[in-house]
Amino acid sequence: MHWMDRIETEGAVLLSLGLILMLGFASTRVTKKLGLPNVSGYIVCGILIGPHLIGIIPQRIVDSMGFVSDIALAFIAFGVGRFFKKETLQATGVSVLLITVLEAILAGVLVTLSMVYMFHLDWNLALLLGAIATATAPASTVMTINQYHARGEFVDLLLQVVALDDVVCLLVFSLISAIVTANHAGGASVSEVVIPLLFNLGAIVLGVVFALVLAKLLPPSRSKDNRLILAISMLLCLSGICAAVQVSPLLSCMVFGAVFINYTKDKKLFKQVNKFTPPIMILFFVVSGMKLDLSVLGAFGLVGVGYFLVRIAGKFLGAYLGCLFTHRSRNTRRCLGAALVPQAGVAIGLAYLAERILPPQIGSLLVTIILASSVLYELIGPASAKFALFRSGAIKKGEKPVTPSPAGNLATDTATPTLHEPRENL
Repeated sequence: MHWMDRIETEGAVLLSLGLILMLGFASTRVTKKLGLPNVSGYIVCGILIGPHLIGIIPQRIVDSMGFVSDIALAFIAFGVGRFFKKETLQATGVSVLLITVLEAILAGVLVTLSMVYMFHLDWNLALLLGAIATATAPASTVMTINQYHARGEFVDLLLQVVALDDVVCLLVFSLISAIVTANHAGGASVSEVVIPLLFNLGAIVLGVVFALVLAKLLPPSRSKDNRLILAISMLLCLSGICAAVQVSPLLSCMVFGAVFINYTKDKKLFKQVNKFTPPIMILFFVVSGMKLDLSVLGAFGLVGVGYFLVRIAGKFLGAYLGCLFTHRSRNTRRCLGAALVPQAGVAIGLAYLAERILPPQIGSLLVTIILASSVLYELIGPASAKFALFRSGAIKKGEKPVTPSPAGNLATDTATPTLHEPRENL
C-alpha cells in the first residue's frame, strides 16, 4: 500500500500538488547549475517522483490530473493568440503560413513514407503517425523564451509558426482520421466526416464570441482583480466546453486571445494572466513526466527511433526550405528547425484519439511510440530551443537565465516577464 493511500483523497491531492510544485521548483536549482532550461528539470523531476520510479506520487493521483494538460494548453494558446495582431499578420501572414505549412507537412510526409517503406507498417497506422508528427508543443518553447528573456524578429517568427503549427496539425489529423475510419469501415458516412469538422468550427466561433463578451465585460474602470477573475473564468469555461465535446482547446483559446487583442488592443490583460500561469506550467510538465512508464521505452524499438529521428529531420528541412523561399536570414534558416523539436500535449491527446479508430494492438503501438518519443522530445526540445535562440541572436551573450520564485513567477524573482511583443515592421 502506498503511504498516501492512508490519507483521505482530498488531503492526498492537496499534498501531491504541494509536493509537485515544491520539487519542481527544487529541480530548477539543478538545471541552473547545468545550464539547462527549466522545462527539462520539470520533466525529469516528474519521471523521478512518479509512480513508475520512486513513487512519491501514487498512480491514482496521476490519473486524476488529466485536467492539468487541458488547463495548461488553454493558457498557452490564449497567450500565443496575442501574437496574431492584425498589423503583424498583414506584414508577415503569407510568409509565416508558408513556413508553417512546409515544416509541418514535410515532417508528416517523411514520417508516413518512412513508416511504410522502411519499417513496413500498415498504411493506416503510418498515416496517423504522420498526421501527429506535424504537431509542435508550444509550452516548452514559450517557457524557454520567457526564461532567457529572448526577443527579436526570430522570436516573433517562432511564436507565430508554433501557434499556426497546431492549427495545421488539427486540420490534417481531422482529414487523415476520416480517411482511416473510411478504410476500416469500407466507406465513411457523411456524418463521420462532417461532425468532427463542425465541432472544430464551432469551437472557433465560440472563441470569437467569448473574446467579444470578455471585451464588453472589461471596461477601463474594472479593477485588476476582477479583470483577472473574468478572463480566467471564461478561459476555463471555453476549455471545458471543448473537452466536453472532445475537441482540442488549442484552436478556440488561440482564437479567443487573437480576437481579444485585435478588438481591444489590451496588452495588460495578457500580462496579468501571465502572472497566474507559472504554477500551472510546473504542474503540466511535472505531471507529463510522471505519466511516462519507463517500461514502454523497451517497446519503443527501431520504429520509435525512426519516428523520433525522421520527424526532426522533416521539421529541420521544412523550416529551412520555408525560410529560404520567404527570403529569411541565413541565421533564421539554420536555427528555426531546432526550435520546433518539442512535441507533447497535442500529440499525446491526438494519439489517444487515433487509438480508438485502430485495432487494439496497432493502436497500442501508436500510443507507445507517441508517448515515449514525446518525453524524449521534451527532454531534448528545451535544450534545442535554447540553442536555436542563442544561435539566432534572440538571447544575448552574457544574458543570465532567470529562475522561478516561490511566489510562482517562472521568469524572475522580482518582476513579471512578458514575451516580446511582435514588432510591427517585421
